[in-house]
Amino acid sequence: MACFGWIAKGDVPPSHWDLRANGWALCRGKCGCRAECRHVLICDTGDLDAAARLALAEADRPAWRLILLGVEDPAERAHLLSIGCAEALSAATGLHELEARALRVTEMFGMLPRWRDIGALTLDLFHRDARKGARWLGLHPREFSLLWRLADSPGVPVSRRQLITDVWRLNHEPETNSVEVHVSRLRSKLADVGCEGLVKTVPEGGYRLADPRPFMLGSTQPQADALDEYLRQLGWVSQDA
Repeated sequence: MACFGWIAKGDVPPSHWDLRANGWALCRGKCGCRAECRHVLICDTGDLDAAARLALAEADRPAWRLILLGVEDPAERAHLLSIGCAEALSAATGLHELEARALRVTEMFGMLPRWRDIGALTLDLFHRDARKGARWLGLHPREFSLLWRLADSPGVPVSRRQLITDVWRLNHEPETNSVEVHVSRLRSKLADVGCEGLVKTVPEGGYRLADPRPFMLGSTQPQADALDEYLRQLGWVSQDA
């Protein structure tokens, strides 16, 4: 069953935008938070001005989840699309068109795995960063690529040579210790969020991901991300949610 989220002043979409009429499921977020929602988010922005709509999109940037409704200016729609919004549509958009566009975004999610979970960590391919709860690790692109490559086969050793080929895109051994330096920096950032030991060195000269289960201990309560915080500023989400 396809799933969507609704973001607006009201908790329930009006009938002309309510995809539940066509068999979709409405997700209200985890304990009110949208940080972990991995589906399209439909937003009625008709009561917002252009600056507020832009701030909404920026809060979830690259905003691949967001379909913004109520954007009447074609130039504004074009700009919102250029910064990564899934769709920017006028208020005249009907249910049939909205569903078609929501399906396109949903299919896009299915074509490319955006997220990977490694224990308590979430790897986000679009942000090219990893998050524990609401805290982003601030990974360098190559650090992220290393972690993503190791996550291709959790627990399976990946040789230094293979990392040079897959992450550095080189066909020869560089005369530097760049792999070791990036692994060291990655481990430091993982340790900062309590995930030390996640990247293991193998005797043969490579690395693997440790069994992630020990890193799943602790609170599973969701934490607000930038989008959630901005929705609170708008008054669209309770401060207690």
